[in-house]
Amino acid sequence: MKLGHFLTRAALLMPWLPAVPPLWAQGPPYQTDDPVPVDLHHYEFYIFGGMDGTTAEIDSTGPAVEFNWGALPRVQLHVILPLGAIAPSNNPIYFPGGVGPKAFGLMDMELGAKIAFIKESKRIPQIGSFTMFEMPTGSYARGLGVGKVWYKLPIWLQKNEGHWTFDGGGGYQVVPQTGYRNFPYTGWLVKRALSERLELGLEVFAHGREGYAAAQTQASTMIDLGGYYHFKNHPGEQFLFCYGHSIAGQTENYAYIGMYWTWGKDAPKDSTRMDWMQMPTQGRGFE
Repeated sequence: MKLGHFLTRAALLMPWLPAVPPLWAQGPPYQTDDPVPVDLHHYEFYIFGGMDGTTAEIDSTGPAVEFNWGALPRVQLHVILPLGAIAPSNNPIYFPGGVGPKAFGLMDMELGAKIAFIKESKRIPQIGSFTMFEMPTGSYARGLGVGKVWYKLPIWLQKNEGHWTFDGGGGYQVVPQTGYRNFPYTGWLVKRALSERLELGLEVFAHGREGYAAAQTQASTMIDLGGYYHFKNHPGEQFLFCYGHSIAGQTENYAYIGMYWTWGKDAPKDSTRMDWMQMPTQGRGFE
């Protein structure tokens, strides 16, 4: 891809970025992730924004960038550097949560490693982990960061059936800071390639109480609808989108919008995330 084309796409996207929530920067554009690392010597780059809002507080992230690198066979290294904002409702009904001034700035940076350790077969799904470390780069005093290193510890599964892809799993989030809670989360996603250029997905995502210092003060279960649009003349470039709303627990809204690029040796033909375009009946697991 030419540098000018890349910058033009990014500039056009920037004004529309609402921002991704710091707690759920997982499987863009969905909250459920997959166990498929980037191919060896391949790269992924996202520029994105998102929002995760409740009646107590709206947290947004954006503009933000994500970079993934297939550093080793079946191993992906991952980093997200986000700007973001918090907007507490200051409604006394949620006290001590949802109280404080609005703020915008650098938020906690995310580092992680996705490791695929069970290969998909006819009857067995691919299984992998995606451990993440949230570094305290955001201001704790302003509410833009947790103030300590915190962790996401999930296990994800994936099974492919023709044009259908099924992802699911869950994990535990550890936040060793006053006002925050450790909590479990789980997500289940079904996706279908409708054409060479469009893929849609529907997910159910649930999480436990996150503490009064977070926007998600109570547990919630959401349904999200999203997808990918593959640009015709640029097979390594996609537009990503998702929106969801709670169906149980605390009222919560989720949104994601972003641009995605992938490249590397033999890309895009051998890129894991483009396999369905080249061979629609083949799974997306590693070889």
